Amino acid sequence: MNQQFRLIATLASSIRDLLPIVLVVAFFQLVVLQQPLPAFGNLLVGFLCVWLGLAFFIRGLEQALFPLGESIAFAFARKANIYWLLFFAFALGFGTTIAEPALIAITKVAAEVAAGGGIIENHKEALDSYALGLRLTVAFSVGLAIVIGVLRIIKGWPIQYLIIGGYICVVVMTLFAPPEIIGIAYDSGGVTTSTVTVPLVTALGIGLAESIKGRNPMVDGFGLIAFASLTPMIFVMAYGLVI
Repeated sequence: MNQQFRLIATLASSIRDLLPIVLVVAFFQLVVLQQPLPAFGNLLVGFLCVWLGLAFFIRGLEQALFPLGESIAFAFARKANIYWLLFFAFALGFGTTIAEPALIAITKVAAEVAAGGGIIENHKEALDSYALGLRLTVAFSVGLAIVIGVLRIIKGWPIQYLIIGGYICVVVMTLFAPPEIIGIAYDSGGVTTSTVTVPLVTALGIGLAESIKGRNPMVDGFGLIAFASLTPMIFVMAYGLVI
C-alpha cells in the first residue's frame, strides 16, 4: 500500500514539474504567436508519455539505481581493496557512458556534419568509425574521471583545485584543437551527464563518502559528475588533434 501511495505522489510531483513547460509553450503559441496548437491529439498523447515516463524514471531511481550504487560502494569499502574499487569505478564510468542515448545521438550527428564539411569521407564505414571513435573517447575519459573522483574521496583532496586545473587544461587545449572539434568537445561534456550515468555515479560517490571514516557525504560525496563533464572536453579535443 505504501508503494502505491509513493507512486501516486511521484505522478503528482511529475505533472507539477512539467506544468511550467506546458504553460510557457501554450502562452507563446496562443498569446504571442496567436496560432492553434498543431496536431493537438498527438501533443496530448506525447505529453502523457512524457509524464508517465518521467514518473516511472524517478521511481526507478529511488527504488533501484540509487540503492544499488550505494550498496556497491559500501561493499567495496568493507573489502578495503582500492585496486578493485578503482577498476570498478572506471568500468562503471565507461559502461554507463557508452550506453548513453544522448551520446549515441550526438556522435551520430557529429559524424554526419563532419562528412558534410569534408572532414571525413561520406560513406557508412567512415561515419560509423568517426562516431564510434568519439563514443569510445568520451567513455574512456569518463571512466578516468570517475577514477580520479573516487581517489579524491578516498584521499580527501579538495575538489576545487582539481576542477580549476582541469578547466585551465580545457582552455589550453582549446587554443590548439581544430575549430571543427571544439564545439563537439564542449557538448560531449554535457551529454555524458544524462539519464544512465548520473544516478549510478552519484550514488557511488555518496555511498563511498558515507562508508569511509572522516568523510562528509555533503562535502566529499558529490563532485564525480563534475569530473565526468570536464574530462570529455579535454579528451575529445585531443581526439580531434590526433585524427
